[in-house]
Amino acid sequence: MRILIIEDDPELAMVLSSYLQKYGMEVTTVEEPYLGLSTLTQQEFDLVILDLTLPGMDGLEVIEKIREKSQIPIIISSARDDITDKVIGMEKGADDYMPKPYDPRELVTRIKTILRRTGATKKSEVPIFNLNRDGRVIYFKDIPLDLTAAEFDVLSMLIQHINSSVSREQLLYESEHIDDESSIKNIDVIISRIRKKIDKIDPEHSYIKPVRGIGYLLTDKV
Repeated sequence: MRILIIEDDPELAMVLSSYLQKYGMEVTTVEEPYLGLSTLTQQEFDLVILDLTLPGMDGLEVIEKIREKSQIPIIISSARDDITDKVIGMEKGADDYMPKPYDPRELVTRIKTILRRTGATKKSEVPIFNLNRDGRVIYFKDIPLDLTAAEFDVLSMLIQHINSSVSREQLLYESEHIDDESSIKNIDVIISRIRKKIDKIDPEHSYIKPVRGIGYLLTDKV
């Protein structure tokens, strides 16, 4: 399941994203409503989790914009406790409304229920990249990659943020096996080595893409 979270509270977005990923959901988070609408046109998602109080555009208006082009399920996640917001949100096309704060476990249940009802849940597919953290093994198309400890750290982070950009600084400072005093350019070297190992299995496609001024993005779209 691919979930888009439009939420301007980065801490909450991170908590929800981490929790949903434990249940095999692939999560993309954005803070700006216009970026969320743009992301929906560029990638395929199964469901949207939408905050109402957003910078630049109210969440109720975002629902209208989404419904102009898509019938994707929408769960409103809002701290606004006005019953009018809930009624209007549902009238505009939202599928569910969850007042903050709530238990993330309930969110998982709501997502699964809505996707069963809408028929959006797809047969499970074997992911292109499969991370076995306990065994410290990463499989690419069911083939284990021969990675150094540093390469494993970097590719693991890219997998955790698949289809989203990750900065070089994050790759550097959150890697257990890369010295914090290493140059940022060291990340480029490690990425190059990972690419070569992936290319040995699939030389036809590029899975790790540079993001100008930021870092890298791992994609499962070919």
